[in-house]
Amino acid sequence: MSAEAVIAEMKSKADPKAVAGMARFGISSKNTLGLSIPTIREMAKKIGTNHQVAQGLWQSGIHEARILAAFVDDPSLVTEAQMEKWVSEFDSWDVCDQVCSGLLDRTPFARAKALEWSKREEEFVKRAGYVLMAALAVHDKKAPDSEFLRFFGQIEKGSTDRRNFVKKAVNWALRQIGKRNLKLNRAALELAQKISKKDSPSARWIAADAIRELKSEAVQKKLRRSS
Repeated sequence: MSAEAVIAEMKSKADPKAVAGMARFGISSKNTLGLSIPTIREMAKKIGTNHQVAQGLWQSGIHEARILAAFVDDPSLVTEAQMEKWVSEFDSWDVCDQVCSGLLDRTPFARAKALEWSKREEEFVKRAGYVLMAALAVHDKKAPDSEFLRFFGQIEKGSTDRRNFVKKAVNWALRQIGKRNLKLNRAALELAQKISKKDSPSARWIAADAIRELKSEAVQKKLRRSS
């Protein structure tokens, strides 16, 4: 199946009413068809892994086609140049999150880009850095704790960023790292306590939300079972 054929199928499923609903959640309505994630995932299953189709889907500029591109691309064929090109074109939080957690976190460049992008000022590039941290915390089961402790400096620095899409990603990264195991849970809680003392509404919100979840009985019970 060609990228053109996939795009034609996507357009046939377009739902303008859904686009308006998505906009209420801060999702860009530019080049958006209104397809749900389950619909996109079902299409990805039919296509399978196809790097060439993924490139064509991304080039279309269509919101959902770019998410689908992440679902069908082959992470072993993704280059650093492709990652830089795609991240520079993120224009919506959901594309950022789906691409980072559905593809880019499985590339050999993920850990380096998590740190590099979290230092950049462009809103969605910076968000992408922290989303990669969160996604790696969930998906990279074999990584040692030291790989995640390396992210703490940038999590602390990013905690004072007032931009909603950035601060939520910083919070996400901190929470996911703190849910990997008891050692990282304690380390994340210590960092959250440090962040809570900053003279920044964003930092205080990030810290309070992370502490609430990481100290919760549900999280603690799960960590004790897996330790």
